[in-house]
Amino acid sequence: MELHVTRWKRYGHDRLYANLTDGTAVGWADVRTGDITVLRAEYRDDVIAQLTQHLQNLSETVPPDRTPDTEARPVLPPLTPGDDLASNSPGAALHKKLDESGMGLMERVVSRLLRRPTEWDSWRLGLAGERRVGAELNRLGRHGWRVLHSIPLTNNVDIDHLLIGPGGVFSINTKHHHKRAVWVGDDSVKVDHGKPAPYARKSRAEAKRVVRVLEHYCDFPVPVEPVLVFVGVTELKVAATQLSVRVYQERQVAALAPLSGVLTAEQVEQVYSVARHRQAWTRA
Repeated sequence: MELHVTRWKRYGHDRLYANLTDGTAVGWADVRTGDITVLRAEYRDDVIAQLTQHLQNLSETVPPDRTPDTEARPVLPPLTPGDDLASNSPGAALHKKLDESGMGLMERVVSRLLRRPTEWDSWRLGLAGERRVGAELNRLGRHGWRVLHSIPLTNNVDIDHLLIGPGGVFSINTKHHHKRAVWVGDDSVKVDHGKPAPYARKSRAEAKRVVRVLEHYCDFPVPVEPVLVFVGVTELKVAATQLSVRVYQERQVAALAPLSGVLTAEQVEQVYSVARHRQAWTRA
């Protein structure tokens, strides 16, 4: 399998990264020491073979008596209770929208009687979904994982959940389709055979944004995988063959628990301390 190898120099590090065609990092090598780290076990042989070849072909080396240039890493201000996202409950952003919607009980009853769906109904359903997924994710704490909910971004959007642990970082997008059948292809999702929805594309974009924020403050690469979690569906069929987004039903997220070997315990704590800081998401 052909992997795309790129060189990464930052914060005094000099590394070669082996990536899949969609940009997902599956391994890296330290140029100065020659040590190779495999991030995805299923690509182990290809990672080792191709990074070893690239290390051998490198003509540029750092002289042993030269200290590499370092780049000052931005530092966040002290964390205050108002900036601590760890206090956010699942669906906090949707709960706030519901409180501020101003839609009265009578208006909601009339809309239901007329079977006329409203934005309020969509928010209510989304809130229920995020709470269900949030409860499943919170159970992973016993396995060394940290989880944040409803991370606010600009343009009045948010990240539903962010899971941080020994297996890396996962940007999780929750979709509640009550009693619907969902079909997932390589780059589209269909609900009850309806029009294609860009869930996968948006999840990948969200994960890339998370990478930019976390690596702006962390002094090491932070691999982030996008995840789609479907709630309340009657059927979930994944027909994709090259999908770069993990797809689960809400009770299947426990499959993430045993993943390891990507971040050390110290790195998990550093990523979590950055991610929980509200200003990290508005400054980077």
